[in-house]
Amino acid sequence: MNKNRFLLIETSTEACSVALAENDRILAKRWTNEPKAHARLLAPFVTEVLAEHNLSLKDCQAIAVSQGPGSYTGLRVGVSTAKGLCYGAGLPLLGIGTLDLLAEAARLHLQAQGISAQRLLIIPMVDARRMEVYAARYNADAQALTEPLPVILDEHSFEEEFQAYDRLVFIGDGVQKFRTILSEEKQSKASWFEECPDASTMLRPARVAYEKKEFKDVAYFEPFYLKDFVAGTSKKSLL
Repeated sequence: MNKNRFLLIETSTEACSVALAENDRILAKRWTNEPKAHARLLAPFVTEVLAEHNLSLKDCQAIAVSQGPGSYTGLRVGVSTAKGLCYGAGLPLLGIGTLDLLAEAARLHLQAQGISAQRLLIIPMVDARRMEVYAARYNADAQALTEPLPVILDEHSFEEEFQAYDRLVFIGDGVQKFRTILSEEKQSKASWFEECPDASTMLRPARVAYEKKEFKDVAYFEPFYLKDFVAGTSKKSLL
């Protein structure tokens, strides 16, 4: 059997993770939610997962990186690192949507728990501060039904979806602030997975992208920010 190995990198939220995969299994993984640690820990994580199996980058078929939407700084670190590694090792680059890998994580959770419904909708949410999230809609097999969009949450958000589907599955680091403003009736129709994206759940979409040869241009590939970056303004007086 051919050993297709992938290095998977995820840095789109406060968590940072790296996984090494071979065919359909994860060989090694590193993960942290230490604040602002992406730039410091990402390269050591890559070195560690490869060394754990006495492999080098050239033993991999491709590198996949979460392309957003998500944290501006985190995405810059992840994509820049992945591009540099691909350039140095001569490997193809795969860009995987952050919401795509969250949808895949939800699919795996539902499979493990034996949860099924004929009319089931997965809605991954990445926190975008205040009451805003980046969200999209996916079917039960984690296939995208809509493009990612910024959504300002209130008690009427996804009203049509609550009416049309038997169960809604919300996943991501933005779900808790939505759950707290919903009625008990709506909460009872939903499943909730409050978690950050994880590199290990990138394997399935990365393999699909690799088989379709959906490679990114290493020189020009940029993260998908969805919204323009706006620098914060300090509340402290400069005088």
